[in-house]
Amino acid sequence: MQMTQIWVNDKVAGVTPIKVSPCFITQIKTKAIDGYDALQIGTGFKKDKNIKKPLKNHLAKAGQPNLRHLREMRPEVLPEIKIGDQLSLETFATGDLIDVTAISKGKGFAGVVKRHGFHGFRKTHGNKDQERHSGSIGPKGPAHVFKGMKMGGQMGNEQVTTKNNEIASVDTVENIIYIKGAVPGPISGLVIIKGKGDLKIFEAPVEAIVEAPVEVEVNTDETTVEEIKKSE
Repeated sequence: MQMTQIWVNDKVAGVTPIKVSPCFITQIKTKAIDGYDALQIGTGFKKDKNIKKPLKNHLAKAGQPNLRHLREMRPEVLPEIKIGDQLSLETFATGDLIDVTAISKGKGFAGVVKRHGFHGFRKTHGNKDQERHSGSIGPKGPAHVFKGMKMGGQMGNEQVTTKNNEIASVDTVENIIYIKGAVPGPISGLVIIKGKGDLKIFEAPVEAIVEAPVEVEVNTDETTVEEIKKSE
């Protein structure tokens, strides 16, 4: 969603509204079985024909066979939770500091000035078509370019995490979290929000066992049992 403005303590604050889709627990990993403790969370929905059968059977354990995205989180201590539970938006509150992770916008090939903020060469004293060049990329001795050298290349389209973002407001009716400042990624991108505190959930619904009513025939005739015996 695009950035907007809201009132926070009689001041206007620039915020990014994040629409929170329902998140379900699809798997609980433990050290005994998987070697580490983690919770697998699924969100988003897609058509049934676009899900392969093994994944569909895996998601069916949580009662949600059409989830689009699967991600893991590793809490310090596994909470009392079970497969199929839904995470509650009440986990977050106004004023909390959170970390936001997303895939940044892809901007194609970019030079060193735009990509890394290089200053560039001077535009006088004989320089020709060199204002935005990178300059020397390696020493003469080893005669090769070291790994990690800042050069032109693909810009964006990589995982970015912004830390200590403050939550300005939480709308539990529309399932929207308003975060102060900008958030990495496109408008329709997937955003992962991490924070400290207890994880609150909606418990998975339990199917109620309803017994079928017993049909009892009631004799509405006023004749008594003794009168029936006498008539026989």
